[in-house]
Amino acid sequence: MNAHMYAGIEVNTNTEGYLTDTGQWTPAIGEAIAHEIGIDLGPQHWEAINFVREDFAHSGKSPGLRRITANTSLDMKLLYKLFPKGPGKLVAKIAGTPKPKSCL
Repeated sequence: MNAHMYAGIEVNTNTEGYLTDTGQWTPAIGEAIAHEIGIDLGPQHWEAINFVREDFAHSGKSPGLRRITANTSLDMKLLYKLFPKGPGKLVAKIAGTPKPKSCL
């Protein structure tokens, strides 16, 4: 386990940079993670992030891309535009949830 500073708050992360305690997440931490990755968050990013957090709260696991597209107004092409180079992993990391099982 590693400690990492986001938005002036120390959080615990695993070796891949995912929060190990989803309860430590705040929107400011999500913004800081996104900034570190090089993503400027807008309303559509937040739609995906909020869905991932809500779905995780209900199911205990991070949703894959198909679940995100089925339950938001975002389609697969847009998710790849919003979160380039691995939208499933990136949205989970920014949302403070574990890497989805469907992502390698």
